[in-house]
Amino acid sequence: MFGATGGIGSALSRRLAARGVQPFLVARDPARLRALGAELDAPWHAADVTDAAALRAAAAEAGPRLAGLAFCIGSIPLKPLSRLTEADFLDAFRLNALAVAVAVQASAPALAAAGGAVVLFSSVAARRGFPNHAAIGTAKAAVEGLAVALAAELAPVRVNCIAPSLTRTPLAEPLTRSPQMADAIAKQHPIARLGEPEEIAALADFLLSDAAGWITGQVIGVDGGRGTIAGKG
Repeated sequence: MFGATGGIGSALSRRLAARGVQPFLVARDPARLRALGAELDAPWHAADVTDAAALRAAAAEAGPRLAGLAFCIGSIPLKPLSRLTEADFLDAFRLNALAVAVAVQASAPALAAAGGAVVLFSSVAARRGFPNHAAIGTAKAAVEGLAVALAAELAPVRVNCIAPSLTRTPLAEPLTRSPQMADAIAKQHPIARLGEPEEIAALADFLLSDAAGWITGQVIGVDGGRGTIAGKG
């Protein structure tokens, strides 16, 4: 579980633990990891996912058999194209796409040994255009391409991708702390509210479970309809 202490990651960790699956927690902040690990009686490993060696060390510590891998990490760098630098694009790609590839590469033998499943995270912005989303839209579109490529290459390991719209997580707090801004964004969805971490985690939990045993290579929106339906506002 990469990104275990974020809003969606922690919600998914708790869901897995509640159904008797012990997650292996990976995130940057040792203090938050320690607290969540103690709450769930789960092992953990602190690692910066932009450090390939740290990712490989975390995967090795997780053990020789992995029933699943969830990469619940992302960013929301919002800038107009005129202000984006090469570093902005590379940083977004490194965190959102390259780190995923390294994590799955390092975990692939353990996933194959256990017949496991992988869940990655994209964004509604990968397929629907929004102003100021060029860097993150590019990076998340790469995640979707990676998901279907890995589903083909790693089968029977299953690989799927979830594409949320704006969800009330710590990452999104700069966009949701203002009630006026949050309300305006909520009204852009046919189901006129923001997402909750538990709603995204519920789908991730299902995709990691045996109940989703014939689902692979899919990009599934959990977005209040925003990705495919025009809002009423």
